[in-house]
Amino acid sequence: MPLSPLPHHALDFMDWPWSQMEPYYQELAARPLNEANIASWLTEWSHLKKLVEETYSRLQLANSRDTANEQAEQRYHSFLDHVYPSILAAEQKLKEKLLASGLTTPGFEIPLRNMRVDADLFREANLPLLAEEHKLGSAYNKITGAQTVQWEGSEITAQQLRLQAQTPDRERRARVWRLLSARQLADREAVNALWVKFMSLRGQIAANADFPDYRSYRWQQQLRFDYTPANCLQFHQAIEEVVVPAATRVYEKLRSRLAIDKVRPWDLDYELYPIHLPPLNAYSTTAELEERTAVIFQRVSPKVGAYFETMRREGLLDLENRKGKAPGAFCTSFATLGQPFVFCNSVGLSNDVRTLLHESGHAFHVIERSKLPYYHQCRTGMEFNEVASMTMELLAIPYLPARQGGFYSDADARRAIVEQLENYLLFWPYMAIVDAFQHWVYENHAAASQPSNCDAKWVELWQRFIPSVDWSDLHPELETGWHRKQHIHRTPFYYVEYGLAQLGAVQVWANALQDQEGAVESYLSALALGGTLPLPRLYETAGARFAFDSETLRAAVSLLESKINEFEI
Repeated sequence: MPLSPLPHHALDFMDWPWSQMEPYYQELAARPLNEANIASWLTEWSHLKKLVEETYSRLQLANSRDTANEQAEQRYHSFLDHVYPSILAAEQKLKEKLLASGLTTPGFEIPLRNMRVDADLFREANLPLLAEEHKLGSAYNKITGAQTVQWEGSEITAQQLRLQAQTPDRERRARVWRLLSARQLADREAVNALWVKFMSLRGQIAANADFPDYRSYRWQQQLRFDYTPANCLQFHQAIEEVVVPAATRVYEKLRSRLAIDKVRPWDLDYELYPIHLPPLNAYSTTAELEERTAVIFQRVSPKVGAYFETMRREGLLDLENRKGKAPGAFCTSFATLGQPFVFCNSVGLSNDVRTLLHESGHAFHVIERSKLPYYHQCRTGMEFNEVASMTMELLAIPYLPARQGGFYSDADARRAIVEQLENYLLFWPYMAIVDAFQHWVYENHAAASQPSNCDAKWVELWQRFIPSVDWSDLHPELETGWHRKQHIHRTPFYYVEYGLAQLGAVQVWANALQDQEGAVESYLSALALGGTLPLPRLYETAGARFAFDSETLRAAVSLLESKINEFEI
C-alpha cells in the first residue's frame, strides 16, 4: 500500500511514534537511486529531515521556556529515549545509500563531505548515549533555571538580580554579587555530580567510535575541516600577546573612573564587562525593545526589517526573563516553516539590546539559508553562524540613536557603542579561557573528571588571561566560574567559534565603515550560501578572512581602540 503524503508542517508530525515514521525511512532506503530521480529523492529526504528537526526544536524549546513544566520535560525526554536514536540509525542508512551510489547534484559537494564524516562517526552503541547527553544538558538547565534569590522581600531570578547591581553604590553592588554567588555555590555539588556524568558519557562515546579521546571525536562531529586544535592554541597565544594588553587598558580605565584601588568582580557585569555608571536606560518594556529593534533592522536593510516583522507577527520571539526559564539566549529554527525562533532573557538592561541584535542575526541566517533547495545544505559551521550574529551587532551601530529610531540619546548612544566595543576587547581573553579550559579537559580526561582539578585549571587560566581583576578572598567563586558557562557543559568545544566569528565580524564592520550598503549586501550574500562552501570561502564572501594570527587580530584591536577613542565622551 502506498504511503500517505507526509504532513506539510511539523505540528502535524510531532506526536508521531517511531512506528509511524519508520515506513517513510524504509521506503527511501529501498528506492533505487539513479540520475533521473536523485533530485526528487533528496527533496523527499529533505522534507522528512525538516519534520524531524523541527519536532526536536519545538520539544527542546518548550522544555527551555519552562524547565519546571514536567509535561514538557517528559515529552522531550520521551522523544530522546524512544524516537531520536531510531531516527539517527535510519538517517545513517540513507547517508550510506547516497554515498554508495556515487550520485550528486549541484551545490551538494559540502553536504556530501559532511555525510562521509557522519557515516564514519556512526556507532549503534552511541545512540542511547547521545540521547542521554541531551538529557544531561536538560538537567543542567533545570539546575540553573531554578536559581532564584530573595531580594528586598521578593523572589527574583538571577537574571533579574543583575538589575540591582546597576548602581553607583559599590557596597550594594557587592551585596548583590555575593548574594548571587552564594546561590550559585549552593548548587556546586549538583553541578559537579552532573559533570562527572558528562565526562564518563563523553569518554564512552569517543571510545565507542574508536577515537583516542573525546576532543578528536568532537572535532570530527563539529565538521572542523578548516582548522586544527593547534590553530586554536595559536589563537590563544595571539590573544595573550595582542588583546590582553588592550583589555588591561580597559580595566585600568574602569579603575580610574571609579576611583578604586583594584577592580573587583562586583565592578563588572557577568564577571567580565565593566559596569558603566549611571546605567543606560535602553527600554522600559519588552514591547518597546521589539519595536525599536524593528526600526533598527529596517534601517540596516529593508529585507531584514521585513524578516523581523514576520517574526513579531507570527510569535517567533520569547524575550522576557522569568522564573523557571532556562538561562542564556539562543536562536532555533522551525525547518518546515523556514522560520527562526529567538529565545532571550531580557530584564531591562542595555545589553539586552545587543543580545537581541545578536540572536536576530542568527535568525536572518536561518531565513536566508532556508531558501536553498535541500535541507542538508543548510548545515553551516558555527564558526560562520556566529559571524551572522556578531556582524549584525556591528551593522546596527549607526542606528542606535533615538533620532535614527533606536534606543538612546546621542550621548547615550556614544556610551553604548563604547561599551560594546570595549566588551569586544574583553571578550577575546574570556573566550580564550573557555576554549583553553576545554582543550585541557579533553586532553586530560581522567584528571578533568575530578571537578576539583577543573577548579584549579580554571583559576590558572583566569590569571593568565584576565590578570587585572582582583578575586582576593573569593576563591570558591573564582574556581567555579566554569560552572556558569553553559557551553562547557551542554555543547563542548562550542566557544572558540565566538572568538573567530568576532574577528570576522570586525573585518566586515571595517568594510561597512567605508560602504555600509555594500557590506550589508556581501553579508546577506554569504548568509544565503548556507553550508554550500568551505568556511574560508564563506568568510571571503562576507568580506573577511578566516584567521588565527596576531597580525589580523592586531588590525582588529587597532580599529576597535581607535573607534572607542572617537566615540568616547
